[in-house]
Amino acid sequence: MHPVTPRFLTVALYQFVDLPDCAALRAPLQTLCDERGVRGMLLLAPEGINGTIAGEPAAVHAVLAWLRSDARFAALQHKEAPTDRQPFYRMRVRLKREIVTLGVPGLNPARNAGTYVKPEDWNALIGDPAVVVVDTRNDYEVGIGTFERAINPHTRSFAEFPAWVAAQSQPGGVLAGKPRVAMFCTGGIRCEKSTAFLKSQGFDEVYHLEGGILKYLETVPEEASRWHGDCFVFDERVSVGHGLVPGHHQLCRSCRMPLGAAELASPHYVAGVSCPYCHGTRTPGQERALAERERQMQLAARRGQAHIGALQPGNPARAIARKKGGSEGEST
Repeated sequence: MHPVTPRFLTVALYQFVDLPDCAALRAPLQTLCDERGVRGMLLLAPEGINGTIAGEPAAVHAVLAWLRSDARFAALQHKEAPTDRQPFYRMRVRLKREIVTLGVPGLNPARNAGTYVKPEDWNALIGDPAVVVVDTRNDYEVGIGTFERAINPHTRSFAEFPAWVAAQSQPGGVLAGKPRVAMFCTGGIRCEKSTAFLKSQGFDEVYHLEGGILKYLETVPEEASRWHGDCFVFDERVSVGHGLVPGHHQLCRSCRMPLGAAELASPHYVAGVSCPYCHGTRTPGQERALAERERQMQLAARRGQAHIGALQPGNPARAIARKKGGSEGEST
């Protein structure tokens, strides 16, 4: 019996690379994706590329091949997830100052990142009590799963990470004395940039998980794993567990927070309208609009149609997602 080829393929990718001509790449990349029916978001900046795209497998691989035809992207890595539907409504190639926003001028992760640690070697590193293990993701992501011994900086966005490092580098802080530091994130982009930042602050021994949590969950058997919980992902799966099996969370369509069993059982949870995290933050008019959007989405689902209204401009969920800093590509 031959395996079934997925109708669509979702690919997350990023690479830190010197890209001074990023503006010149925008138009041809947008045109190629449009011609191939590929949708999603790609960010270009002088420090590299980041994003998530989806489409028919052959079309997505054609975009990857076009990128890798540029010698600077020859080593571009990506992560694949098959899906039976197109998760995006449009394709956007955007120019940014940074492919993941930290807000620290002068960093060059392409030249000054820390030491990669392969997933199969990660357990030994974080099991060393002399190593400080730091989760570089946002607080809402850490809340549904993380590694043993990992410190949660309780950041609301990646741009808050430098302030946390400064505070924790003071006497009595977990980073005082510049210890060995191991960092991780969903797909690798945030922890890689974090290592460049720590090295700029005088930290000599800085490590990051190659391929991020997703590669670890894909590679390390569950019985040997030091991961607990689910991993939040920035696509329709919401969260994944070991073996990248879809997790146990749903997404609040109002505030974009991941919801577990406890939140879904809350009296403040109303599908598409509110959850314990955003209850009481909407005006009556906004709640009516969200309720109508949910009704239209359910009607479209029963007809087997996509409901584009889920991404209409002015949607409160979009505003919250922007405040949360978007994805790794971030990815991923």
